[in-house]
This record gives sequence, C-alpha cells and structure tokens, in this order.
Amino acid sequence: MKIICVTGTPGVGKTIFAKRLAKKKKLRYVPLNDILCKEGLCTSYHRSLKSYEIDVKKLRSFLRDFLHAMKKLGEGVVIDSHLSHEAPPSLVDGCYVLKCDINKLKRRLQKRGYSQRKIRENLDAEILDMCLIEAIDRGHHVKVVHR
Repeated sequence: MKIICVTGTPGVGKTIFAKRLAKKKKLRYVPLNDILCKEGLCTSYHRSLKSYEIDVKKLRSFLRDFLHAMKKLGEGVVIDSHLSHEAPPSLVDGCYVLKCDINKLKRRLQKRGYSQRKIRENLDAEILDMCLIEAIDRGHHVKVVHR
C-alpha cells in the first residue's frame, strides 16, 4: 500500500489537500500533529508561540515504527503535518510539499489568531522553503503543489 507525506508551512492548505488525496486514493488520513504529544514527542510548550517543541529524533523513530506497522498491515496512509517529511524516505512512496502565496498565507494565519511573532516565523519558513529543503535533504521524491 502507498504511504504519502503531505508537508508545508502551517496555513498552506495541507489538511484539505491531504484529506482529498486520501479519499481519492482510498488511503487512511493521519493527522500527525494530533498524535505528537500523545506519543510523548512534545518536549516543551512555548506560551508566546502557543506551540510545542518536538523531539525530532523521537519523531523519526516513531514515524519509522508507525510506517513499518502500516506496511505490515497492508494499510496505506496519507500523513498530514508540517513535520511529515521527517518520515524515512525508504518507507514513503511520495512527498507533497505545499506552497502558498505569502499574502494569502499571512491572511490565513491572522484569521487563525496567530501572534505576530508566530506569523513572522511561519512566513519566513515559507519564504525560505524550509519544508521543501528539509524534504529534499531527507531524500524524499518531492512534488510541489501551489495552493
């Protein structure tokens, strides 16, 4: 079965895209961010940013074990998260990196009530192509989608 990662800066449209992709390909949708803290991968909480710090080493180990289990079960998944590209490329069949116009992204993040600092960090990450570069550096076969 297929294992697909959908990654990108928060606010670019990952969730809508990932859910549609999962439905179209008849795969299980996995919202990775919803299970990070449950799995003990959150190390600290930043009040000013209203976000958790994630232990990337533990995340990679968790994703490796999770994806091995999915393959054993014969279950295909679409993983949705700005961190999904941390999955081992050897277990992933495709990695979509979503991109978004900066002005549109800024409006979306403001609508979510993000602080100015958090908006700036996410805009910088989008401008610098952080998720794209990290996915390529990890060795993923990347498809870029502009939303």
